[in-house]
Amino acid sequence: MFKEFKTFIMRGNVLDLAVGIIIGAAFTKIVSSFVSDVLMPVISLALGKVDFSNLFVALNGQTYDTLEAAKKAGAATLNYGLFINAIIDFLIVAFAIFMLIKAVNKVARKEEAKAPEMKECPECLSQIPLKARKCSHCGSLQASTLSSDRSPSSSMNV
Repeated sequence: MFKEFKTFIMRGNVLDLAVGIIIGAAFTKIVSSFVSDVLMPVISLALGKVDFSNLFVALNGQTYDTLEAAKKAGAATLNYGLFINAIIDFLIVAFAIFMLIKAVNKVARKEEAKAPEMKECPECLSQIPLKARKCSHCGSLQASTLSSDRSPSSSMNV
């Protein structure tokens, strides 16, 4: 059973997933810091509030200066400011992932669209230019190129 577990863990996709989760967790910390330390002060300044994390409603009907004071008093609170921060965190992470996937897809499409420039010589298995008529390594004539160059349909205008 341990051997099967070791085989499962050592497969490439499990290791890739683990690395992705670790990097994702680190990236989330960076985004959270960016939102709370850089972005939210600017947004708070524009909206007239200093800190979104202190936006809350005490469900017992009393008013408290800070969320911490409400929690010390044991009041149940609806913390909509923290929720706003979480939404902004999510949107930034989602946008960053969207941009990353868009860039990866663009690179992948360029690689797909790129036609092969080389082919393998059937005689010596060396890589030669796709349009080569003769192998530069072994000197053999390339039959596929000769047959396509000399075919009657290639010289006819249709």
